[in-house]
Parts: sequence; C-alpha cells; structure tokens
Amino acid sequence: MTLAVIGCGNPNRRDDGVGPEVVARLRRRSLPEGVGLYDAGTDGMAVMYRARGASHLIIVDARAPEGEPGAIYDVPGEMLEAPPPQSLSLHDFRWDHALYAGRKIYGKDFPPRVKVFLVEAGCLDLGLGLTEAVGAAADRVAEKIAALSEDYATGGWA
Repeated sequence: MTLAVIGCGNPNRRDDGVGPEVVARLRRRSLPEGVGLYDAGTDGMAVMYRARGASHLIIVDARAPEGEPGAIYDVPGEMLEAPPPQSLSLHDFRWDHALYAGRKIYGKDFPPRVKVFLVEAGCLDLGLGLTEAVGAAADRVAEKIAALSEDYATGGWA
C-alpha cells in the first residue's frame, strides 16, 4: 500500500508551478513511510506511470484563473477523469487523461482512491515564483496533504 503525491504544472509560468512547489514543501517535512512525492511537471504520462501500483493518489495542480486567486478546490479524482483527445502528440496528454487511461490500462493496479487539489491561479505569465495568495494556498495544501498522509498511514483514509 502506497500513497503517491504528484505535483503538476510549469514553474516557469508563475502560479502554474503550484503543484511542484507543494511537492517541494512536502519534501522538507517528515512524512510517514510509504508516501512517494513526485514532480511530474507538465508530463501527463509521468502521472500515469508514477500512480501505477499505488493504493492512493493525490494530484496537485493550478486551476485557470476564474475567481479568487489562492482558492483551493478538493475534488474526487473520478469527477475529473477525461478520455485523451485523438492526437498524435503526447503534449496533449494531461493528468486528467492519465487518470482515465491509467484506470483503463492498469485496472486494479491503478489507485482506486484519488484526490485532486486544484489551486486557483492569480498569474500564469512567464516568470518564476508564486504570487502571494497562491504561495499561502500552497502552504495550506501541503498541510492538508500531510494530514491525509498521517490518516493514510494509520488506515484512516480508506
């Protein structure tokens, strides 16, 4: 039984890098045994490969700006699974496609328990560093994931 935490996004586009930043913040913490932390960047295939064999999966990514920057959305993974587009480019294969394809390809070897944390971006311009609101949200998401990892370790996140 393992918990895979995968941060997605492009840190060269300011708040789009919130997923990798949450993973970096979690790496500085003491998490229970069996928790794997991965930065998948913008590689949807990496999400599918890293998730394979885990019993639990958490994905963290930015959400396109539409509302309040830094707002956190906790969404069950099955609500976001989407079939990949008919494309000849893997650049079009995102983590939501990885959830769908991974379940189809790997069956019971793909995590049945998937949670997604989306953080509302404030700025997706080219540049480094999170905006203040999204940086604060990254701290809150890291806290939530640390608590979930403790629940996972004690069998509480079933």
